[in-house]
Amino acid sequence: MSSPALLRHSEDSMPATTAIGEASPAPAAAPAAAPSFGTVALRWYRLNRAGLRAIAIGILSLLAFLLVWHLLTTYRVVFFVRFTNVPSPLAVYASFTKAIHDPKFLMHIVLSCRRIFIGFSLAAIVGVPLGLIMGRFKLVHEIVFPVAEVLRPIPAIAWVPMAIMLWPTNEQSIVYITFLGSFFPILVNTLHGMSLVDPVLVRAAQCLGARERSIFREVYFPASLPHIFTGLTVGMGVAWVSLIAAEMISGQYGIGYFTWEAYSLVQYADIALGMIAIGVLGLGSSMLIRGAGQLVMPWRLK
Repeated sequence: MSSPALLRHSEDSMPATTAIGEASPAPAAAPAAAPSFGTVALRWYRLNRAGLRAIAIGILSLLAFLLVWHLLTTYRVVFFVRFTNVPSPLAVYASFTKAIHDPKFLMHIVLSCRRIFIGFSLAAIVGVPLGLIMGRFKLVHEIVFPVAEVLRPIPAIAWVPMAIMLWPTNEQSIVYITFLGSFFPILVNTLHGMSLVDPVLVRAAQCLGARERSIFREVYFPASLPHIFTGLTVGMGVAWVSLIAAEMISGQYGIGYFTWEAYSLVQYADIALGMIAIGVLGLGSSMLIRGAGQLVMPWRLK
């Protein structure tokens, strides 16, 4: 056989060999190694870096506040305001360690929390639906809004004598004042949220055949939820202000009464303890509302 024929014969046989090689099963890939602890920790840190930074700054801010408070009370500074009688952080801490073992102090906190829960819940149950209805129906808005605007600027402390005359017991009058304090912020913010709903969305729902109930459920309510939760957060803060004012004047129990009683007995450390307890309870209440808002509105999470 000539050389060109041999070459052609070898070239004709190569594809068959290649095809046989391609048809052979590929070797199994090696299993991927599990990420190390350092890699997982670094990835978690990058995902939560902003939150950790906020926590660290908050802790440093609180420590700086305590340091300034300690220095001002230790050296009895008098500069426009007097710190001669203000208790030191250590004195307040000593009062706290004593109070947590006192059932009466715990009862004050429990009663205040119960009043806040009842008054704020009633305000939310009444304020949110009323704001939605006022925002949707012009006639209801024209009837209710003037009355609400006249009553809204009246401070909670001015309602105390009237509440005592309206309700047979101090407990009911305090809950009523707490209700009023949180009702108006909830109502106004809900009404504001309804006024900002895009009318194009409403017309689109109507063109698709949606009825009034469906428009409320699918358009107005979801669009107003951010403002509703803003009103709930503001209303919770005002509710605590109203509650403390009512407890100081007409209450016999509660954290507001505890603070006022400490002032009457010249127990300065207990005054600061009561104020700190009010702040912590108010912060916890607001955090619960924000957490509920994140659960109800997951699309607003960043």
